[in-house]
Amino acid sequence: MGKLKLRSKDLENIGFPRKSKAIGLAINILNKHYKRINKTTALNILKRVVDFPDEFKTDPNWSTVVNDLYETEEETALIQEMTLLENAVAYEVFGRKNISSNAKQQMEVAMKLPITVGGALMPDAHYGYGLPIGGVLAAKNAVIPYAVGMDIGCRMCLSVFDISADFINRERYQLTEAIKEHTRFGEKVFDKPIMDTPVLDRKEFREIQFLKKFKDKAYKQLGSSGSGNHFVEFGIVEITEPDNDLQLVTKQYLGLLSHSGSRGLGANIASNYTKIARQKCFLPRQAQHLAWLGLDSEAGMEYWLAMNLAGDYASACHHQIHRRMAKVLGESPIAMVENHHNFAWKQRLENGQQVIVHRKGATPANLGELGIIPGSMTAPGFIVRGKGNPKSFNSASHGAGRAMSRSQAKNSFTGSQMRKELRKNSVKLIGGAIDESPMAYKDIHKVMAAQTDLVDILGTFTPKIVRMDRAK
Repeated sequence: MGKLKLRSKDLENIGFPRKSKAIGLAINILNKHYKRINKTTALNILKRVVDFPDEFKTDPNWSTVVNDLYETEEETALIQEMTLLENAVAYEVFGRKNISSNAKQQMEVAMKLPITVGGALMPDAHYGYGLPIGGVLAAKNAVIPYAVGMDIGCRMCLSVFDISADFINRERYQLTEAIKEHTRFGEKVFDKPIMDTPVLDRKEFREIQFLKKFKDKAYKQLGSSGSGNHFVEFGIVEITEPDNDLQLVTKQYLGLLSHSGSRGLGANIASNYTKIARQKCFLPRQAQHLAWLGLDSEAGMEYWLAMNLAGDYASACHHQIHRRMAKVLGESPIAMVENHHNFAWKQRLENGQQVIVHRKGATPANLGELGIIPGSMTAPGFIVRGKGNPKSFNSASHGAGRAMSRSQAKNSFTGSQMRKELRKNSVKLIGGAIDESPMAYKDIHKVMAAQTDLVDILGTFTPKIVRMDRAK
């Protein structure tokens, strides 16, 4: 097979900055290392590099592309137009000893933005792009698309069924087959998505020109889940706190837990408005991904509406998943807990000031607010109730957090080691990959111990049947 017939315009159409060095680097890598793929597959790979750069930061081939992805000659010439604060705004760190130095350094940069009011690092924090994963940033009248993230409104949703926990062991085969049949991941979608959701009729799809072309894709992907660390799981819910706000007695139940976001809709919104922000807000190299949009600007107001639409779409996808599985079980859930991350909220501080709180890989933990913080495919997750701690801007972690990058995990563990860990914990895995190995994640118990000032624990969810995108 000859060289791929890729033009600069092809890459610009999927999000590469115009005339960027990254375009030439990417085409060279494809021609050298991906000689047997077609143009469509090549563009799919490149789109993932653009949309999820965190996954490729340490990849020996793609790291150079990621590092140069957003630079253009025009931006470089104007890069010093906006200066950072000399001293970083103070911020809280929860679980400091388990957070890498590069994540802290990245947070220091975010705390030097002229719009920054404050922030916090959650105990699951690790290095990301722009804001660390597990980072919380409060800003004045501005929203930072990359501090929200690519997978806008990514969320957890837990359904609790009035079915005894031993049902999983008795009906393991049937539940495994059901989760295979009634979930879709990555590029797989349902032939006939369920249409009983108002989110696809939202006026934003008509009134925001940029969004019009994504409605059909949003319809097709409705009720499906992303790749990477997204999952749908059957497991055991154990309520340990009698005063749990769920009206559940302290015992074990069958539970269904899902983790996914806004699919292609959110990724395209993030890419588009990040590009606009960078064209309007020139920052030094180390802060480029933190370009912001003023909420009193047209682009800022558009992004805010689009972000909220993507968040509601992500919620609708989860509800479709849970509705399908409830129908298979022949039971309606007796309780549901849902919370989301990769989002921005308007929030009023104790001094009365209204700020925009970005939570990238962090979740709201307002006083009395319920949430679910997952561990890994072999470690328990925790049902929690927020304490509304102002030091964290009413936030908590969104999970255990990665202890190592995807590339490090692939180079550190074997399939045999992963299967042994799954057997030890009696977990059935459908799909999945080495980079999602449970050993690649932080100890969830240490993460929870570091945020006792942020949340109370009401119960646990222990995975037993885990469905993820197929191994690559």
